[in-house]
Amino acid sequence: MNNIEETLWNYIDGNCTPDEQSVISTLIASDEAYRLKYQELLALNKEFAAIELEEPSMAFTYNVIEAIRTEQAQVPLKAAINKRIILGITLFFVITLTGFLIYTLGSMDWSGQGMPDLAAKVPANFKVPDVSSHISKPLVEGFMFFDVVLALFLFDTYLRRKNISKQAN
Repeated sequence: MNNIEETLWNYIDGNCTPDEQSVISTLIASDEAYRLKYQELLALNKEFAAIELEEPSMAFTYNVIEAIRTEQAQVPLKAAINKRIILGITLFFVITLTGFLIYTLGSMDWSGQGMPDLAAKVPANFKVPDVSSHISKPLVEGFMFFDVVLALFLFDTYLRRKNISKQAN
C-alpha cells in the first residue's frame, strides 16, 4: 500500500484531523491520480460494506458450546495435599496422645486400687523430669478437643470417599 492509498483510506474511514481532511479534499478535487484512486477505494469500501458475514451452522455452534461446557465442568481445582504431610500430622498426634496416656498412667496411684504391684525395676539414680508445671489442665483439654475435631474431620472425609466410590460403581 502506497502513501496515497493510506492517506485516502484514513480519509474514507474518518481517521483524519479536520486540517488533513481539508487538504485531502482539495487534493481529490485538483489531482487526477488522487481522484481516480479515491473513487476506486470508495467503490471497494461500498462492496466491503455490502458483504454479509456468514454465520456457522447451529449444529457447529452447539458442538462448540458443549465442548466448552464439558471442559469447564471437569473436576474442580482442589489443593493437592501430599499424603506424606497427612501421615506426618497423624503420626505426630498419635505419638502425642500416646505420650499423654503413658504420662497419665504413670502418674496414677495404683496402690489404692487394690491392684497387684506391677512396678517396673528402674535404676535407683534414674529421675523422671517433672513436666507437670508445663502441662496445665486447659492445655490438655484444648489439645484433646482439637484431636477429636481432627478425628471427626478425617472420619467424615473417609465416609464421603466411600460414598462417592459406591455411587461410581
